[in-house]
Amino acid sequence: MEIVHTVENTRKILGQVSAEDKSIGFVPTMGALHEGHLDLMRRAKEENDYLVVSIFVNPIQFNNSEDLEKYPRTLESDIEKLESVSCDLVFNPSEEEMYPEPVTVKYNFGKLDLVMEGKHRPGHFHGVAVVVKKLFDIIQPDRAYFGQKDYQQLKVVEALVNKESLPVDVVACPTVREDDGLAMSSRNERLDEEERELAPVLYQSLKEVKDLAYKESVPEIKKWFEKQLEGYNDIQPEYFEIADAISCMPVDEMQKGKKYVACVAAHIGNVRLIDNIIINL
Repeated sequence: MEIVHTVENTRKILGQVSAEDKSIGFVPTMGALHEGHLDLMRRAKEENDYLVVSIFVNPIQFNNSEDLEKYPRTLESDIEKLESVSCDLVFNPSEEEMYPEPVTVKYNFGKLDLVMEGKHRPGHFHGVAVVVKKLFDIIQPDRAYFGQKDYQQLKVVEALVNKESLPVDVVACPTVREDDGLAMSSRNERLDEEERELAPVLYQSLKEVKDLAYKESVPEIKKWFEKQLEGYNDIQPEYFEIADAISCMPVDEMQKGKKYVACVAAHIGNVRLIDNIIINL
């Protein structure tokens, strides 16, 4: 496994890989790797000849400087995990390497980046789009793998690829969960013991929402969800929406035969968690 810190060396190595007609699978990460990441990597390794993983904590996608400071940086243990999935190349650039000049590009995703996560984390998806486009330009992968836990982010990446006509297949992979249902996330490490016990309530509630979707209206479901979380003093919901699964636009009613996604963001203690569940009516 090669660990590379510069764009120039990465391009040089991957240029040779492409010249040998090998397919490149790519998993972009911010490090603090967990089983959810490794699941993406195993699939990428299975479906491609060569696996590239990036580790870069992207400062421009954090709208909260405290979140950026607290984001776990665990490069040594990350490297061990990457070796366990037979990663071929790790791209681990500095901020200066990724952003040698101020970012001036502006992406417009219509309303996609203005609702739910976009509304509550202004500028977040623009930062995601900037770094993903740069990484795709550097790595030039055949396929890139993203988890459905960050559902709206996945849709932003798909929109970016379409908008910029990028020659990469975006592969959506199911959310990987702990035994108790909690979606795997680097942020889970920051939960204390009591908060960790409480966290699966989010997914348990989403599963009930999925059942309710077949018999209740969207306003009634939203009332139920709000009341459900009111019973937990340490859970502070930020938003709960049922959205069209393709556009990510929140809806007031659902129709049979269509696909939706129920999305939640909530603070448990000082940790912000997100989750979602697909509803096929």
